[in-house]
Amino acid sequence: MLHHMVRRLPLVALAALAWLAGGVAQAQPRSITIASTTSTEQSGLFGHLLPAFTAATGIAVRVVALGTGQALDVGRRGDADVVFVHDRVAEERFVAEGFGGPRRHVMYNDFVLIGPTEDPARVQGGRDTLEALRRIAANGASFISRGDRSGTHAAELRLWQLAGVDPAQGRGRWYREVGQGMGPALNMAAAQNSYILADRGTWLAFANRQGLRIVVEGDRLLFNQYGVMLVNPERHPHVKAAEARRFVDWVVSAAGQASIAGYRIGGEQLFFPNAEVAEPVS
Repeated sequence: MLHHMVRRLPLVALAALAWLAGGVAQAQPRSITIASTTSTEQSGLFGHLLPAFTAATGIAVRVVALGTGQALDVGRRGDADVVFVHDRVAEERFVAEGFGGPRRHVMYNDFVLIGPTEDPARVQGGRDTLEALRRIAANGASFISRGDRSGTHAAELRLWQLAGVDPAQGRGRWYREVGQGMGPALNMAAAQNSYILADRGTWLAFANRQGLRIVVEGDRLLFNQYGVMLVNPERHPHVKAAEARRFVDWVVSAAGQASIAGYRIGGEQLFFPNAEVAEPVS
């Protein structure tokens, strides 16, 4: 009898371990990974928005914050469940190539042209971004570019093109591409008294302004739309489609849109929700 009990102990122990492992697995929270832009993180929006989503759904969120081009590449590889970025042309290409979708409007803010207080290109107070860029180039005034395939970088390059200026001609002299996110690029602009294109949200959250200020704003060309997409689970079966869809549905719902509108710094609203509002996620 004792002999049989000794032989059975390992089986009992294994069963107990299996039960404990199952309990631990069940206790682990559901989670998703969002590939997004540096602006949504460095502006502080995600620190405000994502806890509200987790409280509503029980789904934890991990963020990979990169430039929009890199964030879309993360989605293409299937290394994220959701992509939340701001380069509509690149987003629509992502959907057309079958990597995810559908694309949903979430919110907008705007870009602002930042420059040094002494304003060597004499653009302060203008509303014509293209004329300001022409003056910066004509004066050889220092300009910091993100240079990181981000949505802001893509917008900057489109603006130079519309202005009829090839900034590459100034590379190594007045035009410097730093390959950094919005916060580090603003730090470099502050240290070097340079002009830079920034999203308003990150600028409002940016503490190290030194001699920088907004020099051009309010131009319709500076409109900055954000979109969200589910990564295609048919292409990447490991994508957590159900949980990811909960996030997409929530962020465009009345509750998600209200949370975005409620994020302010110094009383100033940073992002403006403009999804076609769906019913709140239950």
